[in-house]
Amino acid sequence: MKKILLLSDSHGYIDQKTTKYLDDVDEAWHAGDIGNLKVCETILKIKPLKAVFGNIDNHEIREKFQEDLTFYCEGLKVYITHIGGYPGNYNSRAKKIIQDFKPNIFICGHSHILKIIYDKKNELLHMNPGASGIQGFHKKRTILKFNIENQKVKNLNIIELGRK
Repeated sequence: MKKILLLSDSHGYIDQKTTKYLDDVDEAWHAGDIGNLKVCETILKIKPLKAVFGNIDNHEIREKFQEDLTFYCEGLKVYITHIGGYPGNYNSRAKKIIQDFKPNIFICGHSHILKIIYDKKNELLHMNPGASGIQGFHKKRTILKFNIENQKVKNLNIIELGRK
């Protein structure tokens, strides 16, 4: 079993309201718009990090992370990107990777809108954790916490970090 904390759109902001949830997970995944390397350094002091860069991220972040990340976790195929769309409206790059890699979990950020949708057509779970930072139009800061066990996502929790 692997315990995951999923965040996106931190835009250079991370606080104790977020980092306290790292204590009881195995790793953090960040779906882009990290904002600065201090966010990554803060997470990495506590737990391992898998991340992609987003459209606001500078060259330092783009040198450390890719635009698209595919990997296996506890027998499930995971695909993370920053700008990918959502079921029925994926962008062309994400659609091609979904068709080729056939992930069980597709994660993206960018919209600052929390979404968890099962995509029947592509047989995958789409997750967008919303925004953990304080910049953007969202009103509440959100992250997701879940377990991957026996090739299933379990104990999926939406965590509201309060108003931005």
